[in-house]
Amino acid sequence: MIILNKPYVSDYLIETIKKNGFSVLDNEIARNYFNKEDLLSSNEAIKKNELIYSNSENSIDWVMENLKNSDISRMIKISKDKVLFREALRKIYPDYYFRKVTLDEIKNLKTDELTFPFVLKPSVGFLSFGVYPVKNEIEWKNVVEKLNQDIEKLEGFFPKSVVDMSDFIIEEMIDGEEYALDAYYDKNGEAVILNIFHHPFFDDKDVSDRAYYTSKEIIQKYHNKLKSLLDEIGSAVGYKNFPFHIELRINEDKIIPIEVNPMRFCGWCITDIAQSAWNINVYEYFLAQLKPNWTEILKNATDEYFYFTMGDIPSSINKSSIKSVDYEKYLKNISNPLVVRKIDYKNNPVFAIVFAKTKSIDEIKNILKLDMKEFIEL
Repeated sequence: MIILNKPYVSDYLIETIKKNGFSVLDNEIARNYFNKEDLLSSNEAIKKNELIYSNSENSIDWVMENLKNSDISRMIKISKDKVLFREALRKIYPDYYFRKVTLDEIKNLKTDELTFPFVLKPSVGFLSFGVYPVKNEIEWKNVVEKLNQDIEKLEGFFPKSVVDMSDFIIEEMIDGEEYALDAYYDKNGEAVILNIFHHPFFDDKDVSDRAYYTSKEIIQKYHNKLKSLLDEIGSAVGYKNFPFHIELRINEDKIIPIEVNPMRFCGWCITDIAQSAWNINVYEYFLAQLKPNWTEILKNATDEYFYFTMGDIPSSINKSSIKSVDYEKYLKNISNPLVVRKIDYKNNPVFAIVFAKTKSIDEIKNILKLDMKEFIEL
């Protein structure tokens, strides 16, 4: 079963559902694409006990309310709560430092109680919302002052099951390059990798999701190592029949997970890029429990980089004051766009999502440097 929800549903996902006849839960978003009589009621969905995929973590509330005592609700709870997740992985990472703190405790924490550098983030979070790398005492004071402002901005934008700024985790800063995977655990708890992305940053203060890329080289280099780790994590947590998006840091042979996003792959239907890069329909692969033959896929792959980029709206801009976006000027920075999705920027934090390919990594690095104000008319 698929649960459709805000913020974005791609045409590709809808076409996949129709082509395969996948079951879809009846809700307000689904009725924008399907007749009510063709949708599953909550009662029918509960009885069916099917594999569940959602394009958005906004669907977590329905699962936690309607499938309270199910295994999927247990797996979601551990995945979404960063403290529970770290506790589940203690045997794999016995020396990893983390601690849970409340919002009130943050305001009263003394610097001699902290070990710099570290990262502060919501215990329940999504994307990079509320994530603060902290290197020293000065940065910590700035973060404490900035926290209340950010909480006000985020309030009401996501349900608390997706982003909850009442409890936080302080954890050691993980060195290395950041990577992300779309994958699922099958009925036996074996991890199946559907895509691997490198997540580059502009500098050490950047925590944005501006761009991710995949390539033949990345899959060849990391697939086996990451599958072994995912199998170990799956065994520790007890993951089965579970789609997920996981972010990790890799420093030579040291690989540490940052967080697991449950019941979905890349958000905003960005996971669709697997079709362009590898001819993989990730929705079909999970719901039909298919496994990519990476040996055959990579045999015919080119050496190009496939990437997606998000045209993010700077936080300093009031979205209601935007008159227009110069998409033509924006796309001049992308040599070979494959898919261009214009997003409703009045109601979302991005104005575009683009899938592209390039032979030059410099193109992706340049996108990280762009000032998005250049493309926005107020």
